[in-house]
Amino acid sequence: MNKRELGQSDIMVSPFCFGGNVFGWTADEKQSFELLDAFTDSGLEFIDTADVYSKWVPGNKGGESETIIGNWLKKSGKRDKVIIATKVGKPMGEGKHGLSRAYITKAVEDSLMRLQTDYIDLYQSHDDDKGTPFEETLATYTDLIKQGKVRAIGASNYSAARLKESPEVSKANGLARYETLQPEYNLFDREGYEKELEPLCVENHIGVITFIRLPADF
Repeated sequence: MNKRELGQSDIMVSPFCFGGNVFGWTADEKQSFELLDAFTDSGLEFIDTADVYSKWVPGNKGGESETIIGNWLKKSGKRDKVIIATKVGKPMGEGKHGLSRAYITKAVEDSLMRLQTDYIDLYQSHDDDKGTPFEETLATYTDLIKQGKVRAIGASNYSAARLKESPEVSKANGLARYETLQPEYNLFDREGYEKELEPLCVENHIGVITFIRLPADF
């Protein structure tokens, strides 16, 4: 299977990514392990999750998906065979949200602990935080990359205007840039990505990892 580069990160992945929001929600740990084993045994390696998964489930507080993936990584010994992507920024409790330096610095350590790994391959801003300057967010990510805790960074749920601004800030300040975008995109919901975001991604060589928004009563 031909692999594709995530933006200009030198990280190569198969063109199929396992969305980890099911772990700790519709799949318990045993089922999750079985799914992850089947996925990787098929020669695939790209697993996407977020710190907030699956906070929406009654009794959960967030971090369940990362915890299950971390337990699987420890049991399977497959850390060097997979690419792990996770996210930061959505509300995780009082004072735990956004993309400030203080919060990202704390949140990445929490994710690393739950995932039981020393590094995250792709660390993504789950939501835009207009209250925090791009310079602060991107400088924080740059420091994490220099520390070896993160390999590359990405964005999710960004408008075209903000996505356009981001690489300009990175270039002007010598900071890490978003190598990927995770927008909503499927056969039904196409215009939001194709009209404005796609040209920007092509122009800036930004990789695209899509998601499907499930209905509230799913």
